[in-house]
Amino acid sequence: MLRLPTGIWYSPGVKANVLFFDKKEGRAEAWTDKLWVYDLRTNQHFTLKQKPIQRKDFDEFVACYKPGRMHERAETWSEANPEGRWRCYDYDELLKRDKLSLDLFWIKDKSLTDTDALPAPDILAVEIADDLEAALEQFTKIAARLGTQAQT
Repeated sequence: MLRLPTGIWYSPGVKANVLFFDKKEGRAEAWTDKLWVYDLRTNQHFTLKQKPIQRKDFDEFVACYKPGRMHERAETWSEANPEGRWRCYDYDELLKRDKLSLDLFWIKDKSLTDTDALPAPDILAVEIADDLEAALEQFTKIAARLGTQAQT
């Protein structure tokens, strides 16, 4: 599972995850015994215009994921390295979670504890303006589509 940064889909506050599946035939017992999770959300700061997410931001995830070589995967997270973004959860551990929630996080969110880690007010203002412009652009497209539909 890849935890994506909040709001990268033109919707502030929306949290998105990408789940990767292998196509296998059904069976009574679960195929999955581990869930590998990469956190590209916590303490990452992307914006729609000033600092958009780029392909290079996924390089560590791709290196950790090791497509076709799952047996070579190794966690970057540990008690000695609590900032490691790649972590494995056992299936039994997931079953014990409230409502089987996959809202998994382990990295300490610095914005909640360290106000010095927050972006400067001028950066926040630019990001808010960018988000509002992007939202307005989306609403304008929707309104235009609805206007076109209403005329037909």
